[in-house]
Amino acid sequence: MAYHYDPADNLHGFYLVKTAALYRQIGHMEFAQQVDEFARQLCLGLWHGQSVTNDHVLAINSIYSKDQKPPRYLYWELVSAVADFPGLKIPDFFRVLVITNKKAAEMLLSLLRSLMLRLIDPNISISSETEFISEASKKLEAVLNSEDPLMFSELAAPKRASVPTADSKNSPQAQNPERDDGKSGASDTEPAAESLEDLLKELDSLVGLAQIKKDVRSLINLIKVRKLREENGLAVPPLSLHMVFTGNPGTGKTTVARLLSRLYRSMGILSKGTLLEVDRSGLVAGYVGQTALKTKEAVEKAKGGILFVDEAYLLAPEGAANDFGQEAIGIILKSMEDMRSDLVVIAAGYPEPMERFIASNPGLESRFGKYFVFEDYNASELMEIFKSMCEKNQYKPDEEALKFAEELFADMYANRDENFGNARDVRNIFERAVANHSNRIAELDSLTKDDLMTFKKEDIVGQKEK
Repeated sequence: MAYHYDPADNLHGFYLVKTAALYRQIGHMEFAQQVDEFARQLCLGLWHGQSVTNDHVLAINSIYSKDQKPPRYLYWELVSAVADFPGLKIPDFFRVLVITNKKAAEMLLSLLRSLMLRLIDPNISISSETEFISEASKKLEAVLNSEDPLMFSELAAPKRASVPTADSKNSPQAQNPERDDGKSGASDTEPAAESLEDLLKELDSLVGLAQIKKDVRSLINLIKVRKLREENGLAVPPLSLHMVFTGNPGTGKTTVARLLSRLYRSMGILSKGTLLEVDRSGLVAGYVGQTALKTKEAVEKAKGGILFVDEAYLLAPEGAANDFGQEAIGIILKSMEDMRSDLVVIAAGYPEPMERFIASNPGLESRFGKYFVFEDYNASELMEIFKSMCEKNQYKPDEEALKFAEELFADMYANRDENFGNARDVRNIFERAVANHSNRIAELDSLTKDDLMTFKKEDIVGQKEK
């Protein structure tokens, strides 16, 4: 049967009315272009296997929302598109709607079903058309009713990289864990097993952090005893390993988080022992819905290890109740519960903003059970960090340079303010010293190995030159 397009039927007017109601429900038209494109893809699927006519061209060109550009299908272009229809795929924007506005998703499903029915003659039965409408409706309804719309029905969704978990170590993906998405982040390759004793020695070797080291050992002892109680058939109280790190920049928060991920793997708490560090920009997108996709992807990458959210308070800025960061918080909270056996979340940031952040949501307060406070490094610890950088990179300050550095770090600590960077400031001083040293010795006519290694007072320049 050839489709007959009747201009008097006003297909475009019908579509405008339906989409206008949809966008009023959503509150914006961010998805208009994607809705129109999906509607036209459904037309291609509906007509697949049929002989395309000019009536089909007129119909598909009439499907577009207000303020959107009308499509410009030509006859032979449409013939090729219908013949090459790859099969129905549920687009991500529909999954986003299910999460953010289920009523709007239901309206869209009704709109699309009505559109397809309008494009066939109900008095003449064509099995391919009715089968396609039934298939499309069932797939959309399945996503609509899914507990996890973002990840439901991989066959119908764009391909996503698989992530090995504790339950899939013998799967082909686990045995050949090369990434296929081309993105950086937590590696899918499991690190080599490390002994708990060696990792604790590494913890002890860190400069300063006396209270943090004590807190970590206490946590390790708690986990050990819980495992022993379980092995002996004794009850164990609930334990949340999600935690909050508060402290100024450069106080070792990321370093300790990375070490914790390896400690947890050595104890069998996490399957991979990796750390994925993200901030607001790695979780929040530019408009409603896309944030859910972005955050879900980050959580999936972090599974088996630690998701480290730096400056987490930026997800809930003061006075911005409708900020997109709330979407990210919601996904993270759900993941902390659903993946509690193989995911740890650490939220980090400045002390006062982090207190406000945790208090902003009852879910945050209930799920983050442990708080680690990272104090500023004192003058002697800053000096020790500087010496370790020099030793690691095979530089050695002479006596005058050492004395100058000690005075510099004492002055930095005594006059620190909100911009104090702790170990980051030390690294900046070290890197400037390397540059100054290179400029100085490049002028020498002859160089010795000692010249190549020795820092002098003039090489070391801090925030205040002496």
